[in-house]
Amino acid sequence: MAFRDLLPARRWVRRTLLVLVLLLTAAAGAGAWAYARLDGNIRTDEATDRALDADHHRRPAALRAGAQNILVMGSDIEATKDSQRSDTTMLLHLSADRKRAALVSVPRDLMVDIPDCELPDGERSEPEYAQFNWAFERGGAACAIRTFEDLTGVRVDHHMVVDFTGFEKVVDALGGVDVKVPQRMRVPGGKVVLDEGEQHLTGEQALVFVRGRTGVGDGSDLQRIERQKEFVRLLLGQVRRAGLLDHTSRLYPVLDAATSSVTADRGLDSLGELYGLAEAAGQVPAARTAIVTVPSVEHPDYWGRYMPVEDQSEALFEALREDEELPAHLYNAYDPDNDEL
Repeated sequence: MAFRDLLPARRWVRRTLLVLVLLLTAAAGAGAWAYARLDGNIRTDEATDRALDADHHRRPAALRAGAQNILVMGSDIEATKDSQRSDTTMLLHLSADRKRAALVSVPRDLMVDIPDCELPDGERSEPEYAQFNWAFERGGAACAIRTFEDLTGVRVDHHMVVDFTGFEKVVDALGGVDVKVPQRMRVPGGKVVLDEGEQHLTGEQALVFVRGRTGVGDGSDLQRIERQKEFVRLLLGQVRRAGLLDHTSRLYPVLDAATSSVTADRGLDSLGELYGLAEAAGQVPAARTAIVTVPSVEHPDYWGRYMPVEDQSEALFEALREDEELPAHLYNAYDPDNDEL
C-alpha cells in the first residue's frame, strides 16, 4: 500500500519556519560587523548555477508566475573520499499569493530516471534508472535538481544545500541536546557508538542519531526521517529553553554555525534573501501548510527500493506545477489547535 509522511508532530514545519524567521530577524538586528560576517558565511553554488544554465533547454518551464519552488538538500560530503551524498531532499512550495505552502519529501530510495548530467571532471554521465539519491552522488546538486524536475515536471526556482558539518557545529554551539536513543546505534563505517537510553549528545553523536538506519528499527529510510523530525523538535526546544532569541551575543555562535553550513544559488546566497524566504514561509496561514511525501510503494524488482504510486504522485505533481491546493487525501495539514511554540 502507499505510504505517507506519518509525522508524529504535525507542527514540525511551522515550528521550524517560525524559529528560522526569529533567528534571521535577530541576525538582522546584530551589529554591522556581525551581520557582514554571517552574510559572508553563505556560499554561492556557482558550479550548480553554471550546470543548470548549460542545460536550460532541458528544464521545464515555470507555469505560474509568482509561485516559488525551493529544493533543499542535505549533504554529506566526505572530502577524504572525494565523494558527496544526499539522503535528504525536500521541496518547499510557496503559492503565488503566499496563502499556501507545501513541504514535499522525496524518499532517497525512490527509483527514478536519472538524466545524463555534467560530472565534476566536465564529462557527462550516462542516463540510468536508479535510486533518487544517486543523482546527487553522481553529479551534485545540479543533477539532483534535474532528476527532480524530470520526475515531477516542476521547475525548481532556487536551491539550498546544507552540509552535515554545519549540523554538528550548530548542536555543539547549543551545548548539545538531550535525546532518548531507541537502541544501540552506529553509522556503518563510523567509530561513534550510541548506547540505548536517554543521554546528552554532542554534535558528532547527534549526527549518528539522525543518520543511523541500518540495524535501527525496521531499517527503513522513512523511520530515519521520523527520527530526524523528532531531533529538530528537541533542537528547537533547546533554543527556546536557553533563551538564545533574547540574547544576540549568545545566539551569534549558533547563527555562525548555521550560515556556515549553507550553499545556495545566486538568488538565495545572502542573509537578506534567506530572511525574505523565511518571512514569506512563516506568514503562510497555519492551516494551509501541507506536509507530504511522494506517494510510493515497494518496488517489485528492486529489494528495499520504492516506486511512485502513479495516479497519486501525478496528482501531487500537477498541483505543484499549476500552483493549486494539494489533494487533501495525500497530506497531513498543520493543526493550529495544537501549536506548542
